[in-house]
Formats: sequence, C-alpha cells, structure tokens
Amino acid sequence: MAKDNLEDVEQHFWLTRSVARCMNISLSEAMATGRLTPDRYAEMVGRCRAAQCSDRCALWLSRQQSEAHEAPEFCASADLLNPLKT
Repeated sequence: MAKDNLEDVEQHFWLTRSVARCMNISLSEAMATGRLTPDRYAEMVGRCRAAQCSDRCALWLSRQQSEAHEAPEFCASADLLNPLKT
C-alpha cells in the first residue's frame, strides 16, 4: 500500500472514531461485545473515504461542545453509527 493511500485510510479511520466518540460510542467496545463486526467497522471507514466530506466532518467535530445524539446528516456511516448509540 502506498504511503499516500495509507495516510488517507488513517485520516478516515480517525474521523470515523472521532464522530463515534462525540456520540459517546466506543467502537472498540462495540466490537468486543459483538455489536459491531470488524467488517462493518472497515465498511464505515471505507464509506468515509468515499464520501469526500472530510472538511465538513472536521468542522462538525470542532463544533461539538456536548454529546451528539446522532451522527451528522452528511455522514456516510450515520445509518451504522446511530444504532450503536442505543
């Protein structure tokens, strides 16, 4: 894997984790308890990479002052993240 591609994956991995963290979701815990599979986690990161909304996401993350009740409307993985909130 080329370094640029690896850095791209890493950026979207952290964006995905950060949105989850703002929602008070531990993706590691969700995987440990079987609520999230590694494949589904990889799918979330892949969706993030394809969505091309990194700037909007970074801005959304920077504005979070309290726990988010749901993923932002533009999030490509909102349908996977929001059910983990329950």
